[in-house]
Amino acid sequence: MTAGPDGVTVADIRAARERIGAGVVRTPCAISPALSDLCGCEIWTKNEYEQRTGSFKERGARNALLTLGAAAGAKGVIAASAGNHALALAFHGRELGIAVTVVMPTTAPLVKQGRCRSYGARVLLHGRDIAEARDLAMRLVEAEGLTYINGFNDAAIIAGAGTVALKILEEVPAPDAIVVPVGGGGLIAGVAIAARAVSPSTEIIGVEPDRCASFLAAGREGKPVRINSSPTLADGLAVPEVGGRAFELARSLVHRIETVDEEAISLAILRLVENLRGVVEGAGATPLAAFLAGKVPYLKGKRVVLLLCGGNIDPLVLSRVIGHSLATDGRLIEINARIDDRPGGLATLTRCIAEAGASVQEIQHERVFGDPDFSRVLVRCVLEVRGREHGDEVRAALAAGGIEFGFKFVF
Repeated sequence: MTAGPDGVTVADIRAARERIGAGVVRTPCAISPALSDLCGCEIWTKNEYEQRTGSFKERGARNALLTLGAAAGAKGVIAASAGNHALALAFHGRELGIAVTVVMPTTAPLVKQGRCRSYGARVLLHGRDIAEARDLAMRLVEAEGLTYINGFNDAAIIAGAGTVALKILEEVPAPDAIVVPVGGGGLIAGVAIAARAVSPSTEIIGVEPDRCASFLAAGREGKPVRINSSPTLADGLAVPEVGGRAFELARSLVHRIETVDEEAISLAILRLVENLRGVVEGAGATPLAAFLAGKVPYLKGKRVVLLLCGGNIDPLVLSRVIGHSLATDGRLIEINARIDDRPGGLATLTRCIAEAGASVQEIQHERVFGDPDFSRVLVRCVLEVRGREHGDEVRAALAAGGIEFGFKFVF
């Protein structure tokens, strides 16, 4: 069984806004001068990654829980989720006194399993992916009389998600466009319904990872279809089949769907850290990624809201993303130099690097697998530079200093 009515209107979204009230954070929605300069238009960001569990999913989860009947609420709810939907249900279920069970794939991050348990949810691990986890969840619906809450296709979830658009349109005067991450389709459906009613001239643009573009595939076929997907940094959008209800509600209201690759998503995460001082997950970074990838030239000079939907990124993944993006940016370079293997050899190399204004991030001697000339040693250095032009300056300085080296950008 699913929670909520079959359809969703702007009246449902307005009712959801009143219902969830102070139960969710009113996240900032502000203009970003730095991102505006970067993108060539007036950029506002809606920072849903600042919700208490780190994503917009709280809006739909709380609305769905509050629209349960008394009997259903007493029995409890269940969902299959590996991430933000599970966290949101667990958190608000605890606040509202409703028992929550989440079925997670066995591959779900340990930190998210632990957080769900800390919120009081019953966490069950089953299957290799969400589809297999959902199989167990649906069996428990039958066996225990639980209500299944779909994280992107239930009407109450879509209405709750749409409340973010009402908040945006209260704070941003007549935006030309709202750029929305697209996974299962619930968020863009809710945003599109609300925006069409309140600000009909505002374009709704969806962004999907090109490794899992299920909404785009549904648009081509005229109905949801299951696609073959690949792992993506935007794991929160990795839904291989868009929700049927969400697609039908959104298809005539969404103006464009763009796709972005992993490099653009990675670079967008870095740009948000640097320019917004915000930690945003891959899914949340896709709206900015569309600009960085040159996918939205039609938005140049316009007033645009980027919906940064979540911030639950694994710290180790974030570390890798930042390093890789700095390399892609030409701000990390690698030097493989052959120097004299005697006192003063390394000092000559590091002096040249310092005089060129570069910073050594990593240095390693290779004596075993290097040159058979035992009077010399191979030294590998990773250097931080200002950009590709500065990297060329470092290369020229090393050549002028008589250093024999191989040079490349790390990327």
